[in-house]
Amino acid sequence: MRRIIPCQWRSGLFVGGTVVSLTVVVVGAWLSLGGRRTGRTDRPAEFVGSATCVRCHERETLSWGGSHHDLAMAPANEKTVLGDFENATFEGQGMHARFFRRDGKFFVETESASGAMRVFEIRYTFGVTPLQQYLIEFPDGRLQALTVAWDARPAEQGGQRWFHLQPDEQTPPGDELHWTSPAYNWNHACAECHSTNVQKNYNATLDTFSTTWTDIDVSCEACHGPGSRHVTLASALATDPDAPWPSDRGLAVQLRGGGVWEMVEGSHTAVLRHPAEGDSQVEACGRCHSRRMQIGAYEHGRPLLETHWPALLDDVLYFADGQIRDEVYVYGSFLQSRMYAMGVTCSDCHDPHSLTLRRPGNAVCTSCHDASVFDSPSHHFHEQDTPGASCVECHMPSRTYMVVDPRRDHSMRIPRPDLTVALGVPNACNQCHVDQSAEWAAEAIVEWYGEEFKRGTQTYGHAFAHARIGAAGAGDELVAIATDRRMPTIARATAIRDLGAFLDPAVVDVIEAGLRDEEALIRRAAAEALEHGDAQTRWSLLFRVLDDPVRSVRLAAASHLLDIRAEMVEPSQRDRLMRGLAEYEAAQMFNAERAESWVNLAQLHVGQGRVEQAERAFAEARRRDRRFVPIYVNQADLYRALGREADAERVLSEGLSVMPDAAGLRHSLGLLYVRTGRKDEALGQLAAAARLSPEDARMGYVYGVALQSSGQVDEAIEVWQGVLERHPNERDVLAALAMALHARGDRLRAVEYAERLSALMPDDPDVKRLLDSIRADGPPG
Repeated sequence: MRRIIPCQWRSGLFVGGTVVSLTVVVVGAWLSLGGRRTGRTDRPAEFVGSATCVRCHERETLSWGGSHHDLAMAPANEKTVLGDFENATFEGQGMHARFFRRDGKFFVETESASGAMRVFEIRYTFGVTPLQQYLIEFPDGRLQALTVAWDARPAEQGGQRWFHLQPDEQTPPGDELHWTSPAYNWNHACAECHSTNVQKNYNATLDTFSTTWTDIDVSCEACHGPGSRHVTLASALATDPDAPWPSDRGLAVQLRGGGVWEMVEGSHTAVLRHPAEGDSQVEACGRCHSRRMQIGAYEHGRPLLETHWPALLDDVLYFADGQIRDEVYVYGSFLQSRMYAMGVTCSDCHDPHSLTLRRPGNAVCTSCHDASVFDSPSHHFHEQDTPGASCVECHMPSRTYMVVDPRRDHSMRIPRPDLTVALGVPNACNQCHVDQSAEWAAEAIVEWYGEEFKRGTQTYGHAFAHARIGAAGAGDELVAIATDRRMPTIARATAIRDLGAFLDPAVVDVIEAGLRDEEALIRRAAAEALEHGDAQTRWSLLFRVLDDPVRSVRLAAASHLLDIRAEMVEPSQRDRLMRGLAEYEAAQMFNAERAESWVNLAQLHVGQGRVEQAERAFAEARRRDRRFVPIYVNQADLYRALGREADAERVLSEGLSVMPDAAGLRHSLGLLYVRTGRKDEALGQLAAAARLSPEDARMGYVYGVALQSSGQVDEAIEVWQGVLERHPNERDVLAALAMALHARGDRLRAVEYAERLSALMPDDPDVKRLLDSIRADGPPG
């Protein structure tokens, strides 16, 4: 079962491929910042706090009050706590909790990290509806979010109860999803988006936090940026009408509303007369409303990709056609939409202060789409005022996360039940018509709109589905998406990144072009695609990217150059390499509270030949999360390369003592036993790995090879056939079966597998020779 890690995401930049006395900073009062006729405006602006803003912006403040931004986080008290703390209990998922009050404070008695029952004070509330979480403060500066949350919905909707955020998982103490684990650490995973001007202040030496904020919630400056210069200018203008008032109004971010849309004669859809003014709202909102990693301190007004690493259309996050699968927080979905391509921004539909829709129901859509055409049974073929007549039910279906929280898909797509039939992706029709089949829904679409019905602009589902299973021709399909500028940028970027699995000279040309694309997201993806290229190819294409103007692009390049050393490149290029690797190291230290970052640093040291520093980095990674499997696998691989097999075995055994069911550790240990001639022990470990991780085709393939090498050919064939049931296009397994069956004289089945392999790799000379040799060895039979 796939385990859901909350509020974070891990990409190829990282090996997974994402509290204490928090000091509330009170920045001076309004009068101390203003009140002067003029003031310096060239020094960096500072945060002043929302109490300063309200003096001039009362209407906006009233609208914001009570919004989800306003209530994103708050001190736990009688007014903010919604849950039942009248000695209520929860039991489940390997966890026991009792909620109670004492001396006006709120407490929970539950298992600590060690498993002992302890009483913890609730320091802060986190969110408000449809659920509310609770934060517990630890002496080392951490705030941890309880995994038992309060269902804030009305009782008649199933609410007013305690529930576990991982209802299908057992999460006892020590588990990666226990509430004390790094997965539920507020400082890293949650703080930036629930408070304003958060400074993480992590001390890597002491492994402690001293996190601060200006406002405990998401207030004015979270979006508009630090306001001291704005306040100074406004104060001067209040006393002197002739005082300077620059066009930027003293703010680093200009968020002046959406564009101007007008209906024109002959069109049933509004036309953008004037684009939105100022900086990109979508990027400003995307800072938090996206699945992403933070790679540096956020700077208001700077491109999002300078400090954040938004996810692409990854398999674990999105279905093949781009619909939301895991919780992705809107941004990546909206970038796929035709609305975004045409210039629609967040505030065209949402009030940015109250966060409510601009208009109720279908009216928010018919403000730009002619109601007589689109809000009509002749368009949607449902009775008015039913769910089927709702624009969002058809074009923005919801998916529920955190057990009770439905989120709408902002890719705003045309319903495609035909893709459900072909690819198994969801569709809006069957979300309502659960008693009908996808074939039924697809036939209804054709009946209503004809055989040539509009299929929308998101037409990359087949290409991504084929690439995910390694189907024949998948590389060509990805090239077509990557080079089609009509496609959404995020889809093109995903296609270019995924071309890394199909490297050949023609694909490398496409990737090289992507490195020069005007879109930073595509340049980043092209750099990612070269992960598995040889050293010469990687360096020849990526060394120029180390000077890209956008940090995430530079980091993507540097992450695939860790093994390139100064003495390997021309003297004129060494400074650029060293700068790139230094920036990569700084990005890891920004998230030094995470084990992933220390493993990345270890890999950097390994690549640069610094063994002792790599060992220290692995130790730091283990100090932060001893359950992070890549620590042990990568450290053991270092020792293997050095010929220190005893040390490699020791490290893997240490990992297995913590995580006996970690397939990756079993697999690595099995390979070590193969290398050291302990065949029986190797078979046991490789068998366990294949059993524990059936979704990993490579582990099944290797186990089959080990069986074959030990003379158990029938058992090997059985294992490989089992792998093909899950992964029908696994090339190594097809080749192994073809050769094994050919050696046994079973030419009929050998030809079958060889032909399947040839269909996947028609231009591969080795595959052609294999197929020819089997066919030449007499008639099949």
